[in-house]
Amino acid sequence: MRRPSQQHGRSLWKARKSVQGERDLSGRPTTGDDDVPGRLALAVGRLNRRIRSATGGLSHGQLSALSTIVRRGPLRPSEIAAIEVVAAPTITRVVSDLEARGLVERTPDPADGRSFFVSGTQAGTDLLLAARSDRAQAVAAILADLPPEDVADIRAALPALEQAAQTRPTPAET
Repeated sequence: MRRPSQQHGRSLWKARKSVQGERDLSGRPTTGDDDVPGRLALAVGRLNRRIRSATGGLSHGQLSALSTIVRRGPLRPSEIAAIEVVAAPTITRVVSDLEARGLVERTPDPADGRSFFVSGTQAGTDLLLAARSDRAQAVAAILADLPPEDVADIRAALPALEQAAQTRPTPAET
């Protein structure tokens, strides 16, 4: 295997070397460039599990919905579902869970007696701020364990990852 150019950095070389001898799910040898979607999904999932413990006991979906409610509220459940790109029954369950924990509250919609608004409570805002700080510290600890050139590679990839994260999922993903 030819060494990648220096512009890709030492970490790419190490990554390619580290997968030599590994096999994909079908048993074929990998080259380091194979199965980027699968490898990325696996890495993101593993990182998410490491970071998830720093979310104040909320699931990722609950934390995301709470963040939306605190930042943009008061909102109708249908508005939360649209922002979070999830089905209405999912948001109904999430809002009920958050309300039971005292993190959000419902207020009647004066224009529509059948509907209501959801807004964050002080406890919800406090938990959200603490979870963000704890997650940032967890990510900082993960990055601190990496060589500086790997951190630089991650920094360079952030714009593409942020763009990919903003892409709306397909209906099959919701």
